[in-house]
Amino acid sequence: MNAPALLAQVRAHGALPRHVAIIMDGNGRWARERMLPRPFGHRSGMKAVREVVEGALEVGVGTLSLFAFSQENWQRPADEIGALMSLLEEYIQREADELHAQGVRVRFLGELDRLAPAARGAVDRIMARTAGNTRLTLNLFISYGSRAEITRAARRIAEEVAAGQLTPDAVDETAVAARLFTAGEPDPDLLIRTSGEQRLSNFLLWQLAYTELHIAPVLWPDFGREQLYEAIRDYQARERRFGRVSA
Repeated sequence: MNAPALLAQVRAHGALPRHVAIIMDGNGRWARERMLPRPFGHRSGMKAVREVVEGALEVGVGTLSLFAFSQENWQRPADEIGALMSLLEEYIQREADELHAQGVRVRFLGELDRLAPAARGAVDRIMARTAGNTRLTLNLFISYGSRAEITRAARRIAEEVAAGQLTPDAVDETAVAARLFTAGEPDPDLLIRTSGEQRLSNFLLWQLAYTELHIAPVLWPDFGREQLYEAIRDYQARERRFGRVSA
Protein backbone atom coordinates (compact mmCIF):
# COMPACT_ATOMS: atom_id res chain seq x y z
CA MET A 1 0.00 0.00 0.00
CA ASN A 2 1.38 3.43 -0.91
CA ALA A 3 1.94 6.32 1.50
CA PRO A 4 -1.21 8.36 0.62
CA ALA A 5 -3.45 5.32 1.12
CA LEU A 6 -1.77 4.50 4.42
CA LEU A 7 -2.08 8.12 5.54
CA ALA A 8 -5.82 8.00 4.83
CA GLN A 9 -6.10 4.83 6.94
CA VAL A 10 -4.16 6.42 9.80
CA ARG A 11 -6.47 9.44 9.78
CA ALA A 12 -9.55 7.22 9.76
CA HIS A 13 -8.55 4.77 12.51
CA GLY A 14 -8.14 5.68 16.14
CA ALA A 15 -5.94 8.01 18.12
CA LEU A 16 -2.53 9.11 16.94
CA PRO A 17 0.56 8.63 19.09
CA ARG A 18 1.47 11.99 20.58
CA HIS A 19 5.14 11.08 20.73
CA VAL A 20 6.99 8.77 18.31
CA ALA A 21 10.58 7.74 19.03
CA ILE A 22 12.83 6.02 16.51
CA ILE A 23 16.10 4.11 16.87
CA MET A 24 17.61 4.78 13.45
CA ASP A 25 19.57 1.60 12.79
CA GLY A 26 21.19 0.16 9.68
CA ASN A 27 23.21 2.89 7.97
CA GLY A 28 26.41 0.86 8.10
CA ARG A 29 24.79 -2.32 6.79
CA TRP A 30 23.07 -0.35 4.02
CA ALA A 31 26.46 0.94 2.86
CA ARG A 32 28.15 -2.46 3.21
CA GLU A 33 25.49 -4.16 1.09
CA ARG A 34 26.37 -1.69 -1.66
CA MET A 35 30.14 -2.01 -1.08
CA LEU A 36 30.33 1.64 -0.05
CA PRO A 37 32.15 3.26 2.91
CA ARG A 38 30.03 3.65 6.06
CA PRO A 39 29.75 7.47 5.72
CA PHE A 40 27.72 6.94 2.54
CA GLY A 41 25.16 5.09 4.65
CA HIS A 42 24.99 7.94 7.14
CA ARG A 43 24.51 10.45 4.32
CA SER A 44 21.67 8.37 2.87
CA GLY A 45 20.18 8.20 6.36
CA MET A 46 19.83 11.99 6.31
CA LYS A 47 17.25 11.63 3.54
CA ALA A 48 15.25 9.27 5.75
CA VAL A 49 15.30 11.87 8.54
CA ARG A 50 13.72 14.41 6.19
CA GLU A 51 11.09 11.87 5.07
CA VAL A 52 10.14 11.01 8.64
CA VAL A 53 9.97 14.63 9.78
CA GLU A 54 7.73 15.49 6.84
CA GLY A 55 5.60 12.42 7.54
CA ALA A 56 5.22 13.35 11.21
CA LEU A 57 4.14 16.86 10.20
CA GLU A 58 1.68 15.49 7.66
CA VAL A 59 0.03 13.06 10.05
CA GLY A 60 0.00 15.40 13.06
CA VAL A 61 2.40 13.81 15.55
CA GLY A 62 3.33 16.28 18.30
CA THR A 63 6.81 15.03 19.23
CA LEU A 64 9.34 13.05 17.19
CA SER A 65 12.48 11.75 18.90
CA LEU A 66 15.37 10.35 16.85
CA PHE A 67 18.33 8.47 18.34
CA ALA A 68 21.15 9.83 16.19
CA PHE A 69 24.42 9.23 18.08
CA SER A 70 24.97 7.32 21.31
CA GLN A 71 27.68 7.80 23.92
CA GLU A 72 29.03 4.41 22.86
CA ASN A 73 29.41 5.73 19.30
CA TRP A 74 32.35 7.86 20.48
CA GLN A 75 34.33 4.61 20.44
CA ARG A 76 34.03 4.33 16.64
CA PRO A 77 37.00 5.18 14.37
CA ALA A 78 37.96 8.84 14.39
CA ASP A 79 37.33 9.28 10.66
CA GLU A 80 33.77 7.98 11.00
CA ILE A 81 33.09 10.26 13.98
CA GLY A 82 34.47 13.20 12.01
CA ALA A 83 32.21 12.35 9.07
CA LEU A 84 29.19 12.13 11.38
CA MET A 85 29.92 15.51 12.97
CA SER A 86 30.33 17.06 9.51
CA LEU A 87 27.01 15.56 8.46
CA LEU A 88 25.41 17.00 11.59
CA GLU A 89 26.59 20.49 10.66
CA GLU A 90 25.50 19.95 7.05
CA TYR A 91 22.05 18.75 8.13
CA ILE A 92 21.52 21.82 10.29
CA GLN A 93 22.71 24.20 7.57
CA ARG A 94 20.59 22.52 4.89
CA GLU A 95 17.39 21.98 6.87
CA ALA A 96 17.24 24.88 9.33
CA ASP A 97 15.23 27.26 7.14
CA GLU A 98 12.66 24.62 6.18
CA LEU A 99 12.30 23.26 9.71
CA HIS A 100 11.71 26.76 11.04
CA ALA A 101 9.25 27.58 8.26
CA GLN A 102 7.30 24.41 9.02
CA GLY A 103 6.98 25.32 12.70
CA VAL A 104 9.37 22.65 14.02
CA ARG A 105 11.05 23.19 17.36
CA VAL A 106 14.43 21.46 17.23
CA ARG A 107 16.02 20.17 20.44
CA PHE A 108 19.33 18.34 20.81
CA LEU A 109 19.45 16.16 23.92
CA GLY A 110 22.49 14.45 25.42
CA GLU A 111 25.99 15.27 26.65
CA LEU A 112 26.45 18.10 24.17
CA ASP A 113 29.68 19.33 25.78
CA ARG A 114 31.46 16.48 24.01
CA LEU A 115 30.68 17.94 20.56
CA ALA A 116 33.36 19.76 18.60
CA PRO A 117 33.02 23.57 18.82
CA ALA A 118 31.70 23.96 15.25
CA ALA A 119 29.06 21.26 15.71
CA ARG A 120 28.07 22.61 19.12
CA GLY A 121 27.71 26.11 17.69
CA ALA A 122 25.44 24.86 14.89
CA VAL A 123 23.33 22.93 17.41
CA ASP A 124 22.94 25.94 19.70
CA ARG A 125 21.96 28.22 16.81
CA ILE A 126 19.17 26.04 15.45
CA MET A 127 17.78 25.39 18.94
CA ALA A 128 17.67 29.11 19.66
CA ARG A 129 16.15 29.91 16.27
CA THR A 130 13.33 27.37 16.52
CA ALA A 131 12.64 27.60 20.26
CA GLY A 132 9.27 29.33 19.80
CA ASN A 133 7.83 26.87 17.26
CA THR A 134 4.93 24.67 18.31
CA ARG A 135 3.77 22.51 15.39
CA LEU A 136 6.24 19.65 16.01
CA THR A 137 8.99 19.09 18.56
CA LEU A 138 11.94 17.29 16.98
CA ASN A 139 14.24 15.77 19.61
CA LEU A 140 17.61 14.69 18.21
CA PHE A 141 19.55 12.61 20.72
CA ILE A 142 23.29 13.18 20.30
CA SER A 143 26.01 11.81 22.59
CA TYR A 144 23.21 10.20 24.58
CA GLY A 145 23.01 7.14 26.82
CA SER A 146 20.02 6.35 29.01
CA ARG A 147 21.93 4.83 31.93
CA ALA A 148 24.13 7.92 32.05
CA GLU A 149 21.01 10.11 31.89
CA ILE A 150 19.41 8.29 34.86
CA THR A 151 22.70 8.38 36.78
CA ARG A 152 22.92 12.13 36.13
CA ALA A 153 19.38 12.60 37.47
CA ALA A 154 20.16 10.54 40.59
CA ARG A 155 23.33 12.57 41.20
CA ARG A 156 21.40 15.83 40.98
CA ILE A 157 18.79 14.56 43.40
CA ALA A 158 21.50 13.44 45.84
CA GLU A 159 23.16 16.86 45.63
CA GLU A 160 19.85 18.63 46.27
CA VAL A 161 19.06 16.39 49.25
CA ALA A 162 22.55 16.97 50.68
CA ALA A 163 22.11 20.71 50.27
CA GLY A 164 18.73 20.64 52.02
CA GLN A 165 16.91 21.74 48.87
CA LEU A 166 14.95 18.48 48.62
CA THR A 167 13.70 16.07 51.27
CA PRO A 168 14.07 12.30 50.83
CA ASP A 169 10.28 11.94 51.02
CA ALA A 170 9.98 14.18 47.94
CA VAL A 171 12.07 11.82 45.80
CA ASP A 172 9.50 10.05 43.62
CA GLU A 173 9.03 9.23 39.93
CA THR A 174 8.03 12.81 39.20
CA ALA A 175 11.24 14.10 40.79
CA VAL A 176 13.36 11.75 38.68
CA ALA A 177 11.50 12.55 35.44
CA ALA A 178 11.96 16.29 36.07
CA ARG A 179 15.74 15.83 36.01
CA LEU A 180 15.95 13.85 32.78
CA PHE A 181 16.83 15.42 29.42
CA THR A 182 13.19 14.90 28.39
CA ALA A 183 11.69 16.84 31.30
CA GLY A 184 8.41 18.42 30.24
CA GLU A 185 7.90 16.06 27.28
CA PRO A 186 5.33 13.25 27.24
CA ASP A 187 6.80 9.75 27.26
CA PRO A 188 6.86 8.09 23.83
CA ASP A 189 3.68 6.28 22.87
CA LEU A 190 5.41 4.41 20.05
CA LEU A 191 9.02 3.30 19.58
CA ILE A 192 10.13 2.23 16.11
CA ARG A 193 13.40 0.39 15.55
CA THR A 194 14.63 -0.16 12.03
CA SER A 195 16.82 -2.95 10.55
CA GLY A 196 14.93 -5.75 12.29
CA GLU A 197 17.00 -5.61 15.48
CA GLN A 198 15.04 -6.14 18.70
CA ARG A 199 16.79 -4.26 21.47
CA LEU A 200 16.62 -0.82 23.10
CA SER A 201 20.36 -0.05 22.86
CA ASN A 202 20.39 2.11 26.01
CA PHE A 203 17.77 4.52 24.63
CA LEU A 204 15.16 6.16 26.88
CA LEU A 205 15.05 3.26 29.33
CA TRP A 206 13.02 5.26 31.88
CA GLN A 207 10.70 6.89 29.37
CA LEU A 208 9.83 3.70 27.44
CA ALA A 209 8.26 1.88 30.40
CA TYR A 210 4.83 1.57 28.72
CA THR A 211 5.70 2.41 25.14
CA GLU A 212 4.41 0.25 22.27
CA LEU A 213 7.24 -1.26 20.19
CA HIS A 214 7.32 -1.67 16.42
CA ILE A 215 10.23 -3.43 14.70
CA ALA A 216 10.64 -2.41 11.05
CA PRO A 217 12.67 -4.83 8.89
CA VAL A 218 14.08 -2.16 6.55
CA LEU A 219 17.45 -0.48 7.10
CA TRP A 220 17.23 3.17 8.11
CA PRO A 221 18.14 4.74 4.73
CA ASP A 222 15.18 2.84 3.20
CA PHE A 223 12.71 4.01 5.87
CA GLY A 224 10.21 6.63 4.73
CA ARG A 225 6.68 7.89 5.19
CA GLU A 226 5.15 4.60 4.09
CA GLN A 227 6.98 2.71 6.85
CA LEU A 228 6.15 5.43 9.39
CA TYR A 229 2.45 5.21 8.60
CA GLU A 230 2.58 1.39 8.75
CA ALA A 231 4.05 1.64 12.25
CA ILE A 232 1.34 4.08 13.33
CA ARG A 233 -1.39 1.82 11.92
CA ASP A 234 0.14 -1.06 13.91
CA TYR A 235 0.04 1.14 17.02
CA GLN A 236 -3.60 2.11 16.41
CA ALA A 237 -4.60 -1.56 16.28
CA ARG A 238 -3.31 -2.25 19.78
CA GLU A 239 -5.01 -1.90 23.15
CA ARG A 240 -2.89 0.05 25.60
CA ARG A 241 -3.62 -1.06 29.17
CA PHE A 242 -0.67 0.37 31.15
CA GLY A 243 -0.76 -2.66 33.44
CA ARG A 244 -4.52 -2.54 33.95
CA VAL A 245 -7.07 -5.18 32.98
CA SER A 246 -9.11 -4.26 29.90
CA ALA A 247 -12.81 -3.56 30.34
